[in-house]
Amino acid sequence: MIENQKIRPAKVIGPLGESLTMESLPPPSTTRWVVRRKAEVVAAVNGGLLSVDEVCERYSLTAEEFAGWQRAIDRSGMPGLRVTRIQHYRDLYERQQNY
Repeated sequence: MIENQKIRPAKVIGPLGESLTMESLPPPSTTRWVVRRKAEVVAAVNGGLLSVDEVCERYSLTAEEFAGWQRAIDRSGMPGLRVTRIQHYRDLYERQQNY
């Protein structure tokens, strides 16, 4: 029976080095997604605080949208999450792949 239970950390390290808990994550009613909030949610998933399915359900996101956030952080860090710079970072990444 114990193997069926999920063991999760009580807190994880956030994108700015702070501790993140379930209580400190953005509220489920969040509609304005600034870079910091997106990065906190990605850090929570990467640290095991939440699963991708739980994040998508909690914040009404699609799996593709969340995967895009993860890719942006992997490629360009937090600046890659800025909506106004998405095309710039996408082009930069594609150019790097061609060399």
